[in-house]
Amino acid sequence: MRIDVGAEAPGFVLKDQNNQEVRLADFHGRKAVLLVFYPLAFSRRCHGELTEIRDNLPAYANDAVQVLTVSVDSSYSHKVWADQEGFSFPLLADFWPHGAVAQAYGVFDPDRGIANRGTFLIDTAGVIRFAEETGPGETRDQSAWRSALAGLQATISGKVG
Repeated sequence: MRIDVGAEAPGFVLKDQNNQEVRLADFHGRKAVLLVFYPLAFSRRCHGELTEIRDNLPAYANDAVQVLTVSVDSSYSHKVWADQEGFSFPLLADFWPHGAVAQAYGVFDPDRGIANRGTFLIDTAGVIRFAEETGPGETRDQSAWRSALAGLQATISGKVG
């Protein structure tokens, strides 16, 4: 069952496409995180979603937000894909233990051994502010992500101003 809005986001340490460790906790108190799970690298639908992020990166990653993408592929597969497609944001390998982070977020499909398409917006305190999940064959509406990001930004601006 997917972890839902208002819950504390499960922490993790995963390696990116450059084999560097990325910790969710490193962003606490500094940046919100848009956490995007996808089934597999090199697949058409995943390519489309990550290309949308790449082509509109300032909408997803900036001084206030970090985008992190996650699949069960190895960091080596991610490296090839990132270099091939020009993905400059972190592609994290939930490779071993296989799908453990996807399981913690409730978006792992044990029958297929992959993550479903799960998206979570985590605020700077580590609380989930937006959550969605679709199956591997379903395309996500990324305008919902931008709306969630805008809502979080408005909340932050309201607290500051």
